[in-house]
Amino acid sequence: MGAGAELLGLMGPQLELLLPVLDEKGRRLVLGAVARAAGAGGTGAVAALTGASWQTVADGAAELESGQVAPPGRVRRQGGGRRQLAGHDPGLVPALLALVEDSARGDPVSPLLWTTRSLRNLSDELAGQGHRCSPQTAGRLLRGLGFSLQANAKTAEGRQHPDRDAQFRYIAGQAREFLAAGDPVISVDAKKKEQVGPYARAGREWRPAGDPVAVRDHDFPDQDLGTVTPYGVYDVGANAGFVNVGTDHDTAAFAVESIRCWWDTLGRDRYPAARRLLVTADAGGSNGYRTRAWKTGLAALAAATGLEITCCHFPPGTSRWNKIEHRLFSQISRNWRARPLTSHEVIVQTIAATTTATGLTVTAALDTRGYPRGAKITPAQLRELHDTGTLSRHGFHGDWNYTLHPAATRPAPPPPDPPPPAAPARRDQAAAALAHPALTGITAAALASLAARLELPAAAAREHRLHLATGHPRRRAATAPPKLTLTAQLTATLARARLGLPLHVLAYLLDVSTDTISPAIRSTRDLLAEHDITLPPRTATLATLHDLHRYAAAAGITIPGLPPGPGPHE
Repeated sequence: MGAGAELLGLMGPQLELLLPVLDEKGRRLVLGAVARAAGAGGTGAVAALTGASWQTVADGAAELESGQVAPPGRVRRQGGGRRQLAGHDPGLVPALLALVEDSARGDPVSPLLWTTRSLRNLSDELAGQGHRCSPQTAGRLLRGLGFSLQANAKTAEGRQHPDRDAQFRYIAGQAREFLAAGDPVISVDAKKKEQVGPYARAGREWRPAGDPVAVRDHDFPDQDLGTVTPYGVYDVGANAGFVNVGTDHDTAAFAVESIRCWWDTLGRDRYPAARRLLVTADAGGSNGYRTRAWKTGLAALAAATGLEITCCHFPPGTSRWNKIEHRLFSQISRNWRARPLTSHEVIVQTIAATTTATGLTVTAALDTRGYPRGAKITPAQLRELHDTGTLSRHGFHGDWNYTLHPAATRPAPPPPDPPPPAAPARRDQAAAALAHPALTGITAAALASLAARLELPAAAAREHRLHLATGHPRRRAATAPPKLTLTAQLTATLARARLGLPLHVLAYLLDVSTDTISPAIRSTRDLLAEHDITLPPRTATLATLHDLHRYAAAAGITIPGLPPGPGPHE
C-alpha cells in the first residue's frame, strides 16, 4: 500500500466528520490540501473518497499552490460567476425605469398605464422590447434601485378649514367645563349600516379546526331581514355607551330619538341634578350642523326634558376625532369580527356584550319604529327658533356651536367667545392652589424636595415609555415643555389620593384633558411605589367642582377659575 493510499485511508473517516461543518471555501481548501498530500492521482482519489466534484478538489489544490486564496469574508475570488444581465444589456435598467417611474402614469402611450405593474408584466414588457429579463431579475434590479412594494398612503386631506384647531380647542374647553360641573357630555354618531343575515364578516376567531361558520357566498340583501343602523351615544364622563339599533332610515328624527332613549334609559338616573347637556357630533349626516330637522328635533328634546342642550360640531373632514369613533364603535367592530349578524337579537346582544379593560360598558336596544325620509323643515321654522330665543348661537363659530334652551325666552346675548388660548395662566394658579398642605397633606418644602428627588427617575421613566411606544429612542431633543410639570403631577396625585377628586375635575383645574391627567397620575403612582413612598390616606371624598370649592374655602384657600357660589346643578 502506497503512502498516498494509506493517508487517504486514515483521513477518510475524519473528512466525513469535518466537511459537513465547513463552508464552501473551507471544504474546497481542505480537499485540495489532502489531495496535494496524497501525491500523484490524489485529486481523483479524494473526489472518489468524499463524493466531491473533481473540479472542486482541483480548484482547492490550485488555490493553495498559487497562494491566491479568496480573502477573508469571501467564499470565492472576486470576478467569479456569470456577468449580470445589466452588464450584458446596458439598456435594460433604463427601460425598466421608464416602465415604473411615476411619469409613466401620465404617458398615454405607456403599455402599462391601465394595468398592474407586477414583476411578471414588467418582465413580459421588457422581453417585448428586446431585453431578456426574468421576473426575479426585475425584482432584484428594482430593489437595487431603491424601489419597493408600496400601498396608498392616506395623507392628502384636501382643503383644511382655517378654524379647525381652534374648534378642537373650543370643544375640549366646553367638555372640561361641563364635566367639572357634573353635567353630562355625550359623543354621538351613526355607525355604518349592517346587513342582517348569514353574511361573511371580516376578521377571524378561534373555532375547531376545519369547522368554519358557513355563510352565504354573495352579499345580495335579504328583503325580509333588511339592514340595521346602529346609532351610538357615548357618555364621556362615565365611559359608557348606548346604541339604538334602528331598522328604518338614518334620519335626523332617528338621531334625536336615540339621544332621547339614552336620557330616559340611563342619563336621567346617572345625572339626576343635571340641567345641561353637551352633545359633540360630526359636521354632516343626520346630525349635521346644516340639518334643520336636527336642530328643531333638539329644540323639542330640550323642551321635553328641561335640559339646556349645547351642541358642538367637529369641522368637516375630522369625524375621526369624535370620541365615539375610537371609544365605542371600534370596540364594537372588534367584538363582532368574523361573527355573522344573523338576526336582530344577535346584533343587540353582541353590541351589549362589548367591554374593554378600561371599564367600558354598553347598553343596546332595538328600535323598530319608522323614520320616513323627506320630512321638511322650512327656513321660517328655524328662524322662529332664533326669534323666540330657543336657539342661540355661540360667539365663536355660531354655525358649529349653539345652544337649545328649554324655555322659549330669549337669553341675554352672551359676549363673543374668543378662541381659547393654547396655555391659559389658570393652570399655574390652580396647581399652586392645589399644592396647599391642607389639600395635599404635605408641606410646600416637602413637595419641592420630593419633586427634586424624583426628577431624574421620572425623566428616565418617561423616556422608557416613549421608547416602548415608538420602538426606538428619541431621535431629537424635546423642544416643547410637557403639558404637566412633575410638581403638578405630584400635586394632582396627592390631591386625588387624599380627597378622591375625580379625573375630570383635576383635568379642568389644570386645563388638560382626562386623556392627559389619567396616565400622568398612573405613572406618578408607579414612580412613588418604586421609591417606597406611601400616598396619604383618604380624608375626604369630593365629587364635584363646588365640593372642592367649599372644602378649600373652609381652609382659607382660593381655587382660581371657580364660580363664587353653588351652581345650578347643585
